[in-house]
Amino acid sequence: MSNQASTLFDKVWDAHVVRKIEDGPDVFFIDRHFIHEVTSPVAFLGLETRNIGVMYPERTFATADHNTPTINQHLPVQDPLSAKQLQALETNSAKYGISHWGLGNARNGIVHVVGPENGITLPGMTIVCGDSHTSTHGAFGAIAFGIGTSEVEMVLSSQCIMQPKPKKMRVNVNGVLGKAVTPKDVTLFIISKLTTAGATGYFVEYAGDVFENMSMEGRMTVCNMSIEMGARGGMIAPDQTTFNYIEGRDQAPKGEKWDTALAYWKTLKTDSDAVFDKEYTFSASEIEPMITYGTNPGMGQGISKAIPTADQVEGGKSTFDKSLNYMGFHENESMLGKKIDYVFIGSCTNGRIEDFRAFASIVKGRKKADNVTAWVVPGSHIVEAQIKEEGILDILTEAGFELRQPGCSACLAMNDDKIPAGKYAVSTSNRNFEGRQGPGARTLLASPLVAAAAAVTGVVTDPRELL
Repeated sequence: MSNQASTLFDKVWDAHVVRKIEDGPDVFFIDRHFIHEVTSPVAFLGLETRNIGVMYPERTFATADHNTPTINQHLPVQDPLSAKQLQALETNSAKYGISHWGLGNARNGIVHVVGPENGITLPGMTIVCGDSHTSTHGAFGAIAFGIGTSEVEMVLSSQCIMQPKPKKMRVNVNGVLGKAVTPKDVTLFIISKLTTAGATGYFVEYAGDVFENMSMEGRMTVCNMSIEMGARGGMIAPDQTTFNYIEGRDQAPKGEKWDTALAYWKTLKTDSDAVFDKEYTFSASEIEPMITYGTNPGMGQGISKAIPTADQVEGGKSTFDKSLNYMGFHENESMLGKKIDYVFIGSCTNGRIEDFRAFASIVKGRKKADNVTAWVVPGSHIVEAQIKEEGILDILTEAGFELRQPGCSACLAMNDDKIPAGKYAVSTSNRNFEGRQGPGARTLLASPLVAAAAAVTGVVTDPRELL
C-alpha cells in the first residue's frame, strides 16, 4: 500500500485482496464463513455436482436458526421443508468436517449472535454468510456482508469471493443520547434521514461520540441495520470496548496470540486525513425513541411526532399512500395510543442480553396487557442462560411473559412464529416490509424499551413516561 491516508475499510479490504482484476471485481479472501439451514443446501449440492470439497472447513461455522421452532425444540420439527433443511445442514457439516451447532446444542442460536459471543468474530476480519444481516459483525471493525447461494458455494470451495470494492461513507453522530434513546433508535433515525436507498453502493463507517460510548451489543444493533439503508455493510473501529468484550471468549486468541492480535487491532482505525466519498453528521440531541409507521425501515419517526404527509417524504405519493393503506394509518395521525396486538423482542438485531435487560427495566413491577401476545425470544442459549442467571426471567414471569427458545422467530415468516393478517406487532427486528412477519402482518419497528412499553400498556407508548 502507498503512504496515502486510508480509512478503516480500506485497511481491512486491501489486506484481503488476493488478485485485482482490471476494470473488474477483486478476488477477495474470506476469514470466516457462517452458514445456516436455509441458504446452504443448494450450495452444498453444487459442490457435490462438481465433485469438489470445502477448502477450509475450519473457517466455516454452521448453526440452525431461521426456520427453527422456538418451543419444544426437543421434538421433531413439524414443517417438512424445515426439517429437511435442518437435516441437510447437519449431514453436510458432518460430511465436510464443519463445526455444527444444531438444535439442542448448548451453543446454538442466531448466527449473528453466536459468532460474536463465542469469539469467532474478530477485528480486521472478512466475514460472509448467506444472510443480509451479516453486517452485524462489522461492529468489531470487520468487513462483513451477506452473500447469495452461488457465492456461498464459491466461498466453500475456494475461501474467496469476487467483489467490486464499494465506495466509502462515514456517518457521524456526536453528543449525548437522551433518556430512553437506545442504539436501535440511533439506527432507525439514521435510516429515516438517509432513506432505504441512501447508502446504496457504499460501505459505512459509524463514528463520533455516540458510537465511541456505545456498548458492543449496541454497536452490533447499529451495524446490523446498515443493510436497511442500502449499504453493503457497516463497521465501527475497534477500541478498548471491543477488546474487553472479546478477551476470554471461547474462540478468541489466548496468551501470546492475544498480544499479537491486539497490537494489530489497535492499528485498525481511519487515518485523520482520510477522505470518504460521502459523509453525514448528526447530533444526538435530535434523536428520540423511534417507531416506524410504514412498510420499510426508512418510514420511521420520533415516537412523539405525527405521521407525515406524502409531500414530506421521499418516494412518491402513490408508494406512500399504498404503505399507509396497508398499515391502516393516515397522514397527520399520532402514533401514540395506537392499539397493538403482538410484541416481539428478539432477532439478530435485538436478541442479546442488554436488550432483555432494557425490556425488563420497564416490565418490572408491571403486568403484560391482556390484549397483547408477547414473544420473548433470546438470540442464543447463552443469552437464555444469562436471562435466567440475572433474574430477568423472574421479572418476566411475574409480569405474565413467557420465555421462548432461541431462533430467528418472528423476524421473518419462515417458522411457526407468524403474526396473523391485519394484526399489529411492535417488533425489535429489522424489517417491516409487507408480509415480512406473516401474510398481511403489520409491523412497527422499535427498540426493546418501546416494545416493553407497548407490551404493558397495550398501545404505542413513549417509554420515557414509564422509566
